[in-house]
This record gives sequence, structure tokens and C-alpha cells, in this order.
Amino acid sequence: MTQLALVIDLNVCVGCHACVTSCKEWNTSGEAGFLSDDNPYDRDPTGTFFNRVQTFEVGEFPDTQTVHFPKSCLHCEDPPCVPVCPTGASYKRPEDGIVLVDYDKCIGCKYCAWACPYGVRELDEHQKVMKKCTMCVDRIYDAKLPESERKPACVLACPTNARLYGDIHDEESIVSKAIREAAGYQLMPEWGTQPANHYLPRRQTKMSVQADQVERADNPLNIDGRAPLSGNAGTR
Repeated sequence: MTQLALVIDLNVCVGCHACVTSCKEWNTSGEAGFLSDDNPYDRDPTGTFFNRVQTFEVGEFPDTQTVHFPKSCLHCEDPPCVPVCPTGASYKRPEDGIVLVDYDKCIGCKYCAWACPYGVRELDEHQKVMKKCTMCVDRIYDAKLPESERKPACVLACPTNARLYGDIHDEESIVSKAIREAAGYQLMPEWGTQPANHYLPRRQTKMSVQADQVERADNPLNIDGRAPLSGNAGTR
């Protein structure tokens, strides 16, 4: 039985949001659209997104690291959003394991959002229906596209190849190999939802930086009594 999924390598994600914008572009113009944006450049922008990137600082100063954490629907193998839906709008496809929403049946009751432990269901405030990542189902099966392009928009857009796509039930797929070789893990497995999407952990890299390697040539603090450089020297 096929289970399509994404595997995201946190070690190489740079937080550029290319996955977010490409997802928005494809799905707004595709079968899943539209995805509303209200005051997108305002102080408190609102809108509907299938994919978001959260950024955290981890560790204790001065040994802190920035972690970029993309998150979208995890297409759980046992999705809690499906059985709570009173109209059957939320459903899991048996042929590929993708979890979808039938907008014609959705009444916007938000039961699926309450049931989802990952916070990846969103109510479109204009259409009053629940929306989520579709794994670009209208793209990955589009026979008019070259086979190399039959992948989710976010996977194709990622400049660092941080996003992999494939069947995690196929032991020889790129995603299964990545999970085995890099200790891929599921998000919050204690909920028992068996999320199909996996993450590859960040590798701990110790950096050795000597004091003289970070000393500014223009000596702005006049350290050790040395006069700062004049003009624009050292600021190029």
C-alpha cells in the first residue's frame, strides 16, 4: 500500500520560504485555490497557507543555533481529522495515503482543526471551509507535465534540496533511504497518528573560532589602546 510523504532535512533548510511562496502560487491557481490573503503587508497579516516555516533559536548563549522548521499537513497514516468530520469532508485516499478535504461537503465547523495535534488545518475566512496541504495532488498526477516535474511545488522550489518526496512504504524510495540513513523521525509520535511526513535531524557541528578571527580591522572600540583606522579602511 502506497503512502506518499515528504521528508524534510532540517540540517540544510535555510528558512528562505521558497516552499511557502511556491505552494501559495501553485495552489492559488490550481484546483485547491483560492488561498486568501488579507492585508498581506500589514502589521498583522492574515491569510490561508498550506505550508509555513517556523524559526527558533535553540541552545544557550553564546552556543545558540537558528533552526528553521517547515510544517504542513503530515498526511498521517491514522489521521485524527478524518473520523471527527461530521460530513465526511475530510478523507484519506486509499491509493496513495494523501489526506484531503472535499470543499463541497465541508461546513467549516473546525472539528478537524481541533482534532489535529499539529495545528495544520486552517479555515479560509472567505470560503468558510477548512484547507490544508494537498501534496499537490493535481500536479503529481498531471500526465501533461514531464515526469521530473510531477512533484509537489515546494519540493521543486527548494534551493537546497531540503525537501524529498516519495513513497515511505517503498523501501527503495529516496524518502525511505533518507529516513534509514539519517535517522529520520516523526513529529510527536506519542499521539499515535503515525505521521507520514518525516524530518531529518540537524547534525551537531562544533565551530572553532579564534578571537583574532573575529576582530574588526577598524578597531571601533579602541581595544588595547590602538587607534581606529581612519576613513573607510577596513569597512569594505
